[in-house]
Amino acid sequence: MAHSDTAPHRPRLPAGWRRLALRLPIMLFRAGLGRLFGKRLVLLHHMGRVSGLDHMTVLEAVSYDPTGASWIVASGFGVKADWYQNLRARPKTLIQFGNRYHAVTARFLPPDEGAEIMADYARRRPRTARRLCAFMGFPVDGGEASFREAGRAIPFVRLDAAEGQHRHGRERA
Repeated sequence: MAHSDTAPHRPRLPAGWRRLALRLPIMLFRAGLGRLFGKRLVLLHHMGRVSGLDHMTVLEAVSYDPTGASWIVASGFGVKADWYQNLRARPKTLIQFGNRYHAVTARFLPPDEGAEIMADYARRRPRTARRLCAFMGFPVDGGEASFREAGRAIPFVRLDAAEGQHRHGRERA
């Protein structure tokens, strides 16, 4: 089942100084300072579906599985976000996590799985989850049911490390 834009409203894309502030983590990753973000952020490389140009977006790792080398990210701007549409067109890509690169394949998760992910995220980071939902226009009363409902509407993507990679992203010989 595909996600649709069912949120009460989608946040407007940032402009001006807000856009610059959101681009700052990209500059830090590129400067080799990705480890400053711990296990919280990933730098996603994605190829433009029309232009064919390489683009970069920093996303929060909603969850990280070090044993399976997979990361779950969410599209706060819905299915119309450029990075999301670009991954739909070309799901094989590259991420930077800390200072290591990983070849990954994007897997688009169904709404019911998104509900579970959001409920778990809200248990681990309740304040951040409330702020995220408010930013996206979801009514959240702090109860698990409201986070699950938001999670059904938020598109989640699991980025699975490519076969043949060690846990730390080095390719096997």
